[in-house]
Amino acid sequence: MKQRKKICIIGVGLIGGSLALQLHEKKLSSRLTGVDANPEHAATALELELVDEMLPLEEAIAASEVIILAIPVDSMVSLLPVILDKIDEQIVIDMGSTKSMLTGAVKGHPKRGRYVATHPMWGTEYSGPKAAVRDAYQNKAVIICNAEESDEDALLWTRYMYNKIGMRLLEMEANAHDLHAAYVSHISHITSFALANTVLEKEKEENAIFELASAGFESTVRLAKSNSAMWVPIFMQNKENVLDVLKAHIAQLQRFCTSIESEDEKELLKIIQEANLIRKIIK
Repeated sequence: MKQRKKICIIGVGLIGGSLALQLHEKKLSSRLTGVDANPEHAATALELELVDEMLPLEEAIAASEVIILAIPVDSMVSLLPVILDKIDEQIVIDMGSTKSMLTGAVKGHPKRGRYVATHPMWGTEYSGPKAAVRDAYQNKAVIICNAEESDEDALLWTRYMYNKIGMRLLEMEANAHDLHAAYVSHISHITSFALANTVLEKEKEENAIFELASAGFESTVRLAKSNSAMWVPIFMQNKENVLDVLKAHIAQLQRFCTSIESEDEKELLKIIQEANLIRKIIK
């Protein structure tokens, strides 16, 4: 396999910055270039030594052997075809949370084979380069989508990179990925946003929320701190799947509402016991 040491990360925030830490530590890069539209983020990424240099997009593409996109998915859809227009034999990898629209945007592109669609299943509620986490991707899953559309050498290097940083590799078709992501990731964020709004609307005393919040509440509402600029495009791009899971989730909430309202303890017990089956899947 050809070694590729000159790597560019477009978007040096939580996701890109955490990857940068691993690329340095695992000696996957000899020169790590950053690109970021936010001047403050760019300066912070340099200050924290997440990257060796910050360059304008075109210069960074020309200077790199691998280009990694870690920006909001709406920006990816418009930027990915532009990058493919400008490359020669570079590998282009994205780390976005939705895949159907992105892979569809470059399906007929003559350089499509140089692109590998991936989704590392990791994140936190924080954003920006200061949120970067060392060992973030260790023992987490990464999904490679529509692998048959990528060139073999591009796939080989991408798998090598993710293996080196300790990730478990899975392959999936883009539409299937978006469906499963809606159920195991996207709905969790919607639920957290909704719960936070419910509490903020009904509980006017901020001190009461702070003092009384239990560990269970904190863990459930944690995702409500997530960056809106990242999550609005994800929900919009995965609209159909998100609406399906959201309607199913509302139906489950209605079951709780009905059983409590009618004081049907047997039905309430049944609902909770059904939910307890998740123990067999998640320890």
